[in-house]
Amino acid sequence: MPPAPPRAWQRMLSGRRLDLLDPTPVDIEIEDIAHGLAFVARWNGQTKGDWPYSVAEHSLLVERIFTRAGKAPEPRWQLAALLHDAPEYVIGDMISPVKAAVGPDYGALDARLSAAIHIRFGLPAVLPVTIKRRIKAADKVSAWLEATQIAGFSEAEANRFFGRPDPEHLQGLLLNLTPPADARARMLARHAELLAQL
Repeated sequence: MPPAPPRAWQRMLSGRRLDLLDPTPVDIEIEDIAHGLAFVARWNGQTKGDWPYSVAEHSLLVERIFTRAGKAPEPRWQLAALLHDAPEYVIGDMISPVKAAVGPDYGALDARLSAAIHIRFGLPAVLPVTIKRRIKAADKVSAWLEATQIAGFSEAEANRFFGRPDPEHLQGLLLNLTPPADARARMLARHAELLAQL
């Protein structure tokens, strides 16, 4: 008798079982996403402060930068920006060098999870290219801010890796690390606000 295939699902605190090989929107809950992201550290935890800088905090920052950069962006695209790293609630946050080492399988897994998450919250499974580019631009501004404020990069080094952001995008954006419970609550609140506008 052949051995049973390895388990490819994760049990969530909501009680859902998310199949990583075939994720379905019905098994995705925002409470699980916000909780997971609030406990996933960006920069492999190599940040200043008494708390790890979480992917939930990063997600809120990216959505804020995305919203600022657009002229009255549609709430659905703001929601897409907020959820841009949502798959990391189950696969964790890998820094770019690790993603490159893992290869295309990481991208395929991320794409499957993203599609299921998008459908669950009323977004297209695959975002329009223009929206993806705008979210990526906001993500790069966020990376620059994080690098210079909490990850120990000099501005010159951050400019080399992430590009020098428009100073207009940086105004008033000071990172203030918070406990996971606070980050989770803020992400849930922002998700609810945006969902109510759809």
